[in-house]
Amino acid sequence: MTDDHTHADKDPATPDELRAQIETTRDELGRTVEALAAKADVKARAQDKAAELKAETRDKAAEVKAGAQEKAAELKARAHDTAVEVKAGAQEKVSAVVHAAQDRIPEPVARKAASLTGALEAGIRDVTPDRGRAEASRAAEVARRHPALVAAGCAVLAYGLVRRYRGRQGR
Repeated sequence: MTDDHTHADKDPATPDELRAQIETTRDELGRTVEALAAKADVKARAQDKAAELKAETRDKAAEVKAGAQEKAAELKARAHDTAVEVKAGAQEKVSAVVHAAQDRIPEPVARKAASLTGALEAGIRDVTPDRGRAEASRAAEVARRHPALVAAGCAVLAYGLVRRYRGRQGR
């Protein structure tokens, strides 16, 4: 009996407890093997890292694109505003020149300029196709509204021709 009693003290677990310990050890061993296999699978790890980097790159590209579009819209708006300012300034200056020229051109010159404009329009109407006629009509209308501008142009042309003629005479 003594032997049985001492043997019982050495056996700490029942068969059910032993089975549970074996099952737990198997589960732990299975997880350890899976973890080691995952670490050893370099190709899968590289693919995972590549997918991660691809997603980061895509996000950064979208961010940069949005910033560029925003900056382009801002520059476009500033360019438009500047163009409007320049156009307004040019219109003011042209208007001032036309008004100043109208006050200084004698009435007979203005009438002659209007007459030449009408003759020019009639001559162009007979020669050019429809689009050219439309452009000529528009130019003639501008000339009618601003005879001083036409007279000033004629005066500049006459001055240039006189200088050219005098330059040839001096040779």
